[in-house]
Amino acid sequence: MAGHRWRLARAAVLAAVFVCAACGLVYELALVALGSYLIGDTVGQASIVLGVMVFAMGVGALAAKPLQSRAAAAFAAVELLLALLGGLSVLLLYAAFAWLDLYGPALVATAFVLGLLIGAEIPLLMVLLQRIREQSAGSAVADLFAADYVGALLGGLAFPFLLIPVFGQLRGALVVGAVNAVAGLALVFTVFRRDLGPRAKAGLTAGAVAVILCLGYAYLVAEDFEVTARQQLYRDPVVHAERSRYQEIVLTRSVARGGQPDLRLFLNGDLQFSSLDEYRYHEALVHPVLTGRRGSVLVLGAGDGLAVREVLRYPDVSAVTVVELDPAVVALARAEPALRALNGDAFADPRVRLLHTDAFGWLRTAAERFDAVIVDLPDPDETATAKLYSVEFYALVRQVLAPGARIVVQAGSPYFAPRSYWCIEASIRAAGFAVTPYHVDVPSFGDWGFLLAGPGPGAPPLELPAGAPPLRFLDANTLALAANFPPDRARLDVPASTLLQPRVLEYARAEWRGY
Repeated sequence: MAGHRWRLARAAVLAAVFVCAACGLVYELALVALGSYLIGDTVGQASIVLGVMVFAMGVGALAAKPLQSRAAAAFAAVELLLALLGGLSVLLLYAAFAWLDLYGPALVATAFVLGLLIGAEIPLLMVLLQRIREQSAGSAVADLFAADYVGALLGGLAFPFLLIPVFGQLRGALVVGAVNAVAGLALVFTVFRRDLGPRAKAGLTAGAVAVILCLGYAYLVAEDFEVTARQQLYRDPVVHAERSRYQEIVLTRSVARGGQPDLRLFLNGDLQFSSLDEYRYHEALVHPVLTGRRGSVLVLGAGDGLAVREVLRYPDVSAVTVVELDPAVVALARAEPALRALNGDAFADPRVRLLHTDAFGWLRTAAERFDAVIVDLPDPDETATAKLYSVEFYALVRQVLAPGARIVVQAGSPYFAPRSYWCIEASIRAAGFAVTPYHVDVPSFGDWGFLLAGPGPGAPPLELPAGAPPLRFLDANTLALAANFPPDRARLDVPASTLLQPRVLEYARAEWRGY
């Protein structure tokens, strides 16, 4: 009978290790994911979170030494604190970002305290395991670490495939915090209840009630909090907001001074267009590349449908293939009445074929050939998008060009981010293209640049197609001036960006910092 009880108690400790490890890894992943959404620097955010937390775990393991004499009560207290801070971590950091502009310091502080508490778990659990039945240090460590690592696997898989889809990032962290609290307290109040004095039991019970009430209240108000915090980040009223698998999508609407409605789309906080002047951007992007043959057009990105709208104005365009990673952006462009009116319901046109996949991966296996390619992708200020501005990417684009075809690339601002702009130009040239740089004024963005390119020795001329439809902004004189760069924004001799050396990412982060 004693042996049976020992095995059950030992299994209970290892189960607690398993659950606590899963919760700890979810907290880490939640901080990394939140940083990638809000800041955009996935590698940098992961490095900060993991580096700080691993360091703090070592400190926490040392700090747990004096607590080993009261291991059961100390472990329960650690789990309650960890559940409270871990569960509220996303909410608190989002608030720091939205209202206080203190996200960086708050992230470091949160990661450190979480790491401190996680680091204290294993030494205390080791003591509790040995109290059940003493065993060799090697065997005890092996048992604990096995349960810890398997639990971490569960947490790593549950975060993207269960918690985010079902609960969302904010509520997902709160749910994990509740699970964390229940697992820790269940172990102490069952297996080690005799190790607790009356005062410890009363204190832990009161603490558990307070933590569960706090997490439960936060869960109930999470949606209202997120709406309020999100609105704090945007000047205009938010009319649509969602977090897709890839990014946060926000649509705002206001009335400009002239009485015109101003519809704006933001992806991860970055402005994609304003309805007041988007025609300037899209006319400059699309029409110069459609000179010559344009029967089959490939559009990479442009899930809002605005570039596709301009392409479809040519009756001799027979097919438009749109490769857009995020189906949620296209779904919004198809469903939101104001956005549908703006894009002319472009995705309903039978000439349009939609592919929801990664542009880089799709180009590697594409067998089709296109008369024109429009590259309208998010700026290269994140690790995920930097590869779409590399020499290797443009070499893949070249493989899908029909004879005489050309490409155009939106390349950011030659005024605000000149090194980024000319790095993209250098990357396209390194892939075997001759390039014609040009730029126009888009009031919502400022001075904005594009790159028209074609394979071959001569740079393609910058001109409007014969028989172009009536345009609001672009004409022959405007386009001729667009190829001129003033002395303070002359060409910079910068190296190309590659997959292994994403220089454009470094330039973009440095140049856009503060804007």
